[in-house]
Amino acid sequence: MLITQGIKKYFGGLKAVDDVYLKAEQRKITLLIGPNGSGKTTLINVVTGYFKPDGGRVYFEGEDITGLPMNKIYEKNIVRSFQIPSLFPGLTVLENLLVAGKGNPGESLVKSFIRSKWIEHEENLVKKAMNVMEALKITEFWNTPITTLPAGHLKLVEMGSALMADAKMVILDEPICGVSPKLANEIFLICRKLRDEKGLTFLVIEHRLDIALKFAEYVYVMHNGKIISEGVPEQIISDPLVKKVYVGE
Repeated sequence: MLITQGIKKYFGGLKAVDDVYLKAEQRKITLLIGPNGSGKTTLINVVTGYFKPDGGRVYFEGEDITGLPMNKIYEKNIVRSFQIPSLFPGLTVLENLLVAGKGNPGESLVKSFIRSKWIEHEENLVKKAMNVMEALKITEFWNTPITTLPAGHLKLVEMGSALMADAKMVILDEPICGVSPKLANEIFLICRKLRDEKGLTFLVIEHRLDIALKFAEYVYVMHNGKIISEGVPEQIISDPLVKKVYVGE
């Protein structure tokens, strides 16, 4: 579903991403790991239009999307989360989900004054949001201000925004960082369920390998801007180079 070919991103003399080739297969959970500063988030920023690459191409479903702005990437149904959840602090959980819904005629300056033009769409969005919250097991928080939720539930609301936007591919940047082990496992179980039931494709950056490797189907390892290893989790665990990068000689 997603292919990067020779992606490069430089900041001055720093090669943050250096000739990276990566594939994320449809309806799979692909894991991207590596030490801090290895270039993982920069690569995702290039894929999702936050940065323009200094070289290489990005393809999604066979279409060249290299250098498209973030809103155009979003329209292609690629949705991402952030290391620090990027939500609207003044809104409730339900309201945050409603914002992510696409195609609301009430957003039109002209139609916004004519209630009949948007009320049915708005009602359908609310029903959709309630179904999303049920799937993510956060229905009880529907009217809770987003600022009062713990870290793990904020990650789930971000995932809910992806579902509201009818994402085909969800890119998660450290979805279980700062989350209790029980909820961390639950988040990955939800990813697996969404993959199976809704056909979603996941590309996940994560440091907590004791949990993430149990759910990944293919793994890429980055170090100093390059992919240094790839394969199924069993191969990655036994790779001497990966061990050297993580624990030293």
